[in-house]
Amino acid sequence: MMPPPAMPATLWAAVTPETPARPALEGEWRTDVAVVGAGFTGLSVALALAGRGHRVVVLEAARVGWGASGRNNGQVIPTLTGAEPDAIVARHGETGERFVRLVAGSADALFGLVRAHAIACEAEQTGWVQPAHSPGRVRLSAARVEAWARRSAPVRLLDAAETARLVGSSAWHGAMLNTSGGHINPLALARGLAGVVEAAGATLFEASPVQSLTRARTGWVLSTPRGRVIADQVVMAANAYTDAFAPRLAPALARSLVPVLSWQMATEPLPAAVRATVLPGRQALSDTHGDLRFFRWDARGRLVTGGALIVPLNGAERLKRLVGVRLAALFPQMGVPRFDRVWNGRLGMTADRMPRFHRVAEGLWSWIACNGRGVALSVALGPVLADAIEGAAPAELPVPLTAVAPYPLHGVARCVAPALLALYRYRDAHEPG
Repeated sequence: MMPPPAMPATLWAAVTPETPARPALEGEWRTDVAVVGAGFTGLSVALALAGRGHRVVVLEAARVGWGASGRNNGQVIPTLTGAEPDAIVARHGETGERFVRLVAGSADALFGLVRAHAIACEAEQTGWVQPAHSPGRVRLSAARVEAWARRSAPVRLLDAAETARLVGSSAWHGAMLNTSGGHINPLALARGLAGVVEAAGATLFEASPVQSLTRARTGWVLSTPRGRVIADQVVMAANAYTDAFAPRLAPALARSLVPVLSWQMATEPLPAAVRATVLPGRQALSDTHGDLRFFRWDARGRLVTGGALIVPLNGAERLKRLVGVRLAALFPQMGVPRFDRVWNGRLGMTADRMPRFHRVAEGLWSWIACNGRGVALSVALGPVLADAIEGAAPAELPVPLTAVAPYPLHGVARCVAPALLALYRYRDAHEPG
């Protein structure tokens, strides 16, 4: 058996206290529910189920938080990327309305869970701001504020002057502010949540990649290198990493999203004078550019940001130059910062920017394609998936269940997706007023 892959060299891995390695699965286990993946989705549904008295086994191929849950920027954002609330409701009716309201409350759900279990993850519910990079985008921000406010989200529209005071830059024309958002250390949240899950009675195995998943008379059989689990029901919770360890594990599911490489980076600790003028309220920020500008402070005075590349060759050094110059233009008081951490990971995307919720087969469940909004939503979805597993009628769930729909020519789509960044940059530069 090959050893599990090492934790990626992220900022979070460098600053988060290590937890003892959990054993790999050996022998045969019988359980009510098996969860594949120990990221936010897998851990949140495991906690909900264990808290209701179900036997739960979580199988992680590497270590807790090894995938996207431990690599992301840590922004807690209670909205969706490009999928507008009214359009979702128009498409999915009352289920869509319930889903939008679930998203609106997702940041409060995450921070509430952190407080309830005293998880040490540098949690700051300081708000999330989405500045508009053109006058036309201010109108979009106004429409978004109106739509989210109708769902009781704590949002308001900022004019250019208010945005400049909040952000510390006059580069934007206005903004949407949601005061329920914020940021966390995502790896610390995953590790802390894993401990809470085990305390609730679930069993968690690491270094246990699921190599096959089959339906038998006795239940679902999940085979790993040293053992197997027989479960009444299964939750696939690997998202963009569904095919990372076993390409044939759930091929249709893996091909129903397009994985895109997302780059994150962190500056060296910056002076107090800079921190006092750049996002002085410590909100999380991601703006309306297609080629996104996004950043937030961490607990050590680093600005955690990132960027996108069409070609990943020598990506870390190229991004240091690109993002450094970009930040200096937005914040002249900062100058060109130095970066000492750059990392990347897979982001699951769909053409319409909507997540996908599936009852893949009898007793087999999944949600995939967070489209860059997975931190808050993954945690909020735990009780929802638990309801589905316990037999809630699809019409009662606050998520639209759809059939798995693999993208045709998926390999081509994976290659073409990064090149769309050129289109986004063109649109950003030619945004109408």
